Amino acid sequence: MSEPLIRTVNLWKIYQLGKTQVEALRGVSIEIERNEFVAIMGPSGSGKSTLMNLLGCLDTPTKGEYYLNGKLVSTLNENELAYIRNKEIGFVFQVFNLLPRASAFRNVELPLIYNGTPKPERIKRTKRALELVELADRMHHKPNELSGGERQRVAIARALVNNPSLLLADEPTGNLDSRTGREILNLFKKIHSQGNTIIIVTHDKEVASYAERIIYLRDGMVEKDEIQKPST
Repeated sequence: MSEPLIRTVNLWKIYQLGKTQVEALRGVSIEIERNEFVAIMGPSGSGKSTLMNLLGCLDTPTKGEYYLNGKLVSTLNENELAYIRNKEIGFVFQVFNLLPRASAFRNVELPLIYNGTPKPERIKRTKRALELVELADRMHHKPNELSGGERQRVAIARALVNNPSLLLADEPTGNLDSRTGREILNLFKKIHSQGNTIIIVTHDKEVASYAERIIYLRDGMVEKDEIQKPST
């Protein structure tokens, strides 16, 4: 049986705030297979953003083990972690984090520039990513010339341009109206159907309804983990 894409074993994250210890995660053990579409849900303070930061290699656990693609993340050095964040994981955030003076094309191309991809390959992959999110005709527009939904599509194209193993999205529709939010969620379904593994962190039941599986967190622990029939 093949190794799951993600495996966490008894993950804890404890923050020291002055004299107070805050246990943000308390013994989280989950497995996520390749090509799953998973929502992580929970109320504010449940630990879902903390877990996403650990899965995205943006933070390290206080104790426990995290395996990504079979590799124990805690054994990797800074260069190896930077490589994983650039090549293995695509991030989509509630705020679009686009460079305001750069075109959509340039914003999507940036991760490829950072990792030294040759220019002809960069152009080809950037165009392909923008075509996937249906923005090929807007690639020369700057963010202030695009709608909120189009800006989030640019951010998704940027996350996909390196063909990552994992797409992590934190409240990706939080700044969008409901109709545009549904368009973005349907785009995630399309991307998932092409073989990508997607994890969405959300407190919104409608957003979570698009996933095939929901992991519910409460007080830093997995409260339940269930398969569901996603919304059409």
